[in-house]
Amino acid sequence: MNTTTTPSLDLGIGGMTCASCVTRVEKALRKVPGVQDASVNLATESARIVYAHGEQMEARLRRAVRDAGYEPRAADAAIDAAATSPWAGFGPVAWGLLLSLPLVVPMVGDLLGLHWMLPAWLQFLLATPVQFWLGARFYKAGWHALKAGSGNMDLLVAIGTTAGWALSVWLWLVAEEGDMPHLYFEASAVVVTLVLLGKWLEARAKRQTTAAIRALHALRPELAHVMGPDGEMDVPVGELLVGDRVVVRPGERFPVDGRLLEGHTQVDESMLTGEPLPVSKDAGSKLTGGAINGEGRVLMLVEAVGSETVLAQIIRLVEDAQAAKAPIQRLVDRVSAVFVPVVMGVALVTLLGWLWAGASFESALIHAVAVLVIACPCALGLATPAAIMAGTGVAARHGILIKDAQALELAHRVDTVAFDKTGTLTVGQPLLTALVAAEGQDEAGLLRTAASLQSGSEHPLARAVVAAARGRGLAIAAPDGLRAVPGRGSEGELGARSWLIGSLRWMDELGVALGPLAARAAELQAEGATVSAMAERTSDGLTLRALMAFGDAPKPGAREALAALRARGIKTVMISGDNRGAAEAMARRLGLRPEAGEVMAEVLPGDKAALVAQLKQGGHVVSMVGDGVNDAPALAAADVGLAMGNGTDVAMHAAGITLMRGEVGLVAAALDISDRTVAKIRQNLFWAFFYNVAGIPLAALGYLNPVLAGAAMALSSVSVMSNALLLRRWKA
Repeated sequence: MNTTTTPSLDLGIGGMTCASCVTRVEKALRKVPGVQDASVNLATESARIVYAHGEQMEARLRRAVRDAGYEPRAADAAIDAAATSPWAGFGPVAWGLLLSLPLVVPMVGDLLGLHWMLPAWLQFLLATPVQFWLGARFYKAGWHALKAGSGNMDLLVAIGTTAGWALSVWLWLVAEEGDMPHLYFEASAVVVTLVLLGKWLEARAKRQTTAAIRALHALRPELAHVMGPDGEMDVPVGELLVGDRVVVRPGERFPVDGRLLEGHTQVDESMLTGEPLPVSKDAGSKLTGGAINGEGRVLMLVEAVGSETVLAQIIRLVEDAQAAKAPIQRLVDRVSAVFVPVVMGVALVTLLGWLWAGASFESALIHAVAVLVIACPCALGLATPAAIMAGTGVAARHGILIKDAQALELAHRVDTVAFDKTGTLTVGQPLLTALVAAEGQDEAGLLRTAASLQSGSEHPLARAVVAAARGRGLAIAAPDGLRAVPGRGSEGELGARSWLIGSLRWMDELGVALGPLAARAAELQAEGATVSAMAERTSDGLTLRALMAFGDAPKPGAREALAALRARGIKTVMISGDNRGAAEAMARRLGLRPEAGEVMAEVLPGDKAALVAQLKQGGHVVSMVGDGVNDAPALAAADVGLAMGNGTDVAMHAAGITLMRGEVGLVAAALDISDRTVAKIRQNLFWAFFYNVAGIPLAALGYLNPVLAGAAMALSSVSVMSNALLLRRWKA
């Protein structure tokens, strides 16, 4: 998002209790002139507002939240609060349990055949503080809802429990002296206490769902050891500048992004990428802030600070995903907007219906109270965001960054995955794939000679030759002389022998005959390989000694990952700019079937998006996986774009999901966590609706008393949060 044209504000909001609160806050924010969109999340207790440029917009938005009856807070207030003790906020619940317990004991006695009751005045003294001191939050929030012309959970609780308390006071006052009427103080007190207990358990579960964000924030050290003219100096990380030289000691976290200047070390990047093994770093290697330095004391050059660091961008992506609304949430919002008024209507009908049926006012009122208490829509508002927070959090821990909730919800429906070839399915760097020696020549000796001649060159093909020789444990010597021939190759001496290494075109220009190797050269070129020749200058002229074929190689695990996707019933397609022969040869190495239409070759970069649109025809849900700048349009055109984290920033911004390790296997994992998360959302919504759909008729028909209704309502919220937290056990 370009904040210069469409600024946005993240705002914490205190005091929200249910889905109706979310609807009311969104309406209040959208009424502010200049606001283009407002999305409120109950689970994160936050809002994201997009607005046009205007004066004092932040102050006006905060005022709108306060006027709606809620408390505007800092955006990270929920994260800071989450770091507190697990027993934080339990005080009111403890007082409620202490005062309600004596009221409940006689009820338990009734079940055991012991009929006794506390004096009415003592019941009054125990229940009243619970009702008006501990329950004050319900009156306050309910009053604000009434003033705004809407309803919420607090209003239902306040009306229901007040009705029970007032009925008990009235029955006590009108009772004849010596009579002991049945009072309902215990029902009101226990309902208030149970609701408070449910909200406390819910808040505790919320703190667990924000664990991923807190863990990412904890990766940032507070101080950095800056190397200055007078030696090391500790400065706050927030004061680091690009170009600073920073010392990082063994076991410390790298404070920001940069490049290794001096030293060698192993770096643990598991919290950022999910990769469990340390990564070796030498001078010139890139370093990421938040990663843990291994055994070496190193000096790094700062290249990115503040919001430009990879860690800051990761935190932003996770926060965006957790704050966003999934499309399925729109249905919930529409239901919750009318839910409370409908419930109050049902409660009124329950009261009048029981009176019409001949029940006493006392009995009719208790049934109406039970309807009000069980119908609180807390679980409805938490069902979707709780699952999204848990799903995106556990995915981030495994190196899968989900940028928006829409991508998370849609990914489980993907039936076609299109892969860019170079850098996505393949390593993306040339490798020596074949060395064909002329008759009578020693292959290992030729490879050693070629690597020695190329050891000082930075050309990608030269590096591939050196890497191949080192991989076979061959000793590499320094050449006596080496001369580059631009656009052709190079020539040099090694000992008493003179060699040329270069393109076939150069060899043709020099008159070097390929002889028996000509057919093999044609075969290698047909397979898409880049073929070079190695010739020796002898007394008889230039003589061909070997052919060297260079090509890309499949990424480790790519073939198995594609097979796993196919096992899930997903069609896989490779998109390549190579000629058809080369593309199909690589496809077969990856286990793809060109004859089944799984290869699209000779595709220009600008045509990839059109191919994705073509794959989407017929209602197919298509995911595009890529890593380069030229993949960005295709990533955006796909239903779900997945960018390799080792690719470009442009690709990562265009995609809905980023795979931090760049492993093809994470594609199936991303689709799987989407599937699991959507399943949790559906389960949560089912239980949330089930509680209400089943509970309201039971309460209206007199099968539930207010205490049981209050327990069921509290249980609904806790069960929804607990079910969402089961996602934290997921493993890629």
